[in-house]
Amino acid sequence: MNYLVVKWIHIVSSTLLFGTGLGSAFYMFFASRTGDARVIAVVVKYVVVADWLFTTPTIILQPATGFYMVHEAGFPLSSPWLLWSILLYLLAGAAWLPVVWMQIRMRGMAQEAASAGNPLPQNYWKFLHVWIALGVIAFVALVVVFFLMVAKPA
Repeated sequence: MNYLVVKWIHIVSSTLLFGTGLGSAFYMFFASRTGDARVIAVVVKYVVVADWLFTTPTIILQPATGFYMVHEAGFPLSSPWLLWSILLYLLAGAAWLPVVWMQIRMRGMAQEAASAGNPLPQNYWKFLHVWIALGVIAFVALVVVFFLMVAKPA
């Protein structure tokens, strides 16, 4: 495959990965602040959908296109910037996996509360705090990966 096409796919998929994560976090955080189970149920439902439609494919595309470009460009896999990029990407992924599980649970809690006309259960708020902490870890890790991809420091 053409290097520039793969590079374009890599850049677009990284933008989708980062943008979907940031957008989802923004909407889910502010919807949760309303405390309205009906609002939260709808927003979290679509956050889960966005993760499956956008985040999951980009998580697969990123390493596939990245390793292709590294190989084609002749960068050694032992390059410090590359090793750090891989480690931080794995850290972001390790933070994302429980987030997806929590979002699915939180969606269920919000839907149940909304249909019964009840407030959100305390467990929702506990999950939200962990969700935010893991999101911050993934966000910071991906910001550093963006820097490393662009700067490729020695």
